Amino acid sequence: MEKHSINMMRISLAIVYIWFGALKIFGMSPAGELVEQTVYWFRPEIFIPILGICEAIIGLGLLIKKFIPYTILLLLLHMTVTLFPIFILKTICFDSFPFCPTLVGQYIIKNLVLISGALVVAGKYNEKFYAEMNLKLSEK
Repeated sequence: MEKHSINMMRISLAIVYIWFGALKIFGMSPAGELVEQTVYWFRPEIFIPILGICEAIIGLGLLIKKFIPYTILLLLLHMTVTLFPIFILKTICFDSFPFCPTLVGQYIIKNLVLISGALVVAGKYNEKFYAEMNLKLSEK
């Protein structure tokens, strides 16, 4: 059960990242305006597709098991940045801070679930990664 649930978590995270990334690449993301307001110093017509490409790469990295330890680091960095609007765009994220999030705030807060899922996947695959690395080092 554990093996399948962790793989399901990994594949689910990959689907979310590839899907949301593709929406940004093709200019169809409902989060585009939020991204524009958060990183207003970048030109959105350039930044948002690049962000989408990065998200799609993270999604693909989750599907290729040997890249998981590195991909999880990128995912956690990305997730950290996605929490910024909660702190810098409070009027967009909350009707009444901190207990009444708007739909945008809820969209951001749900990223805590993605972070938790990524940590579960990281725990499993980093364990394998380091075990393989130790085996290779002990063979030398």
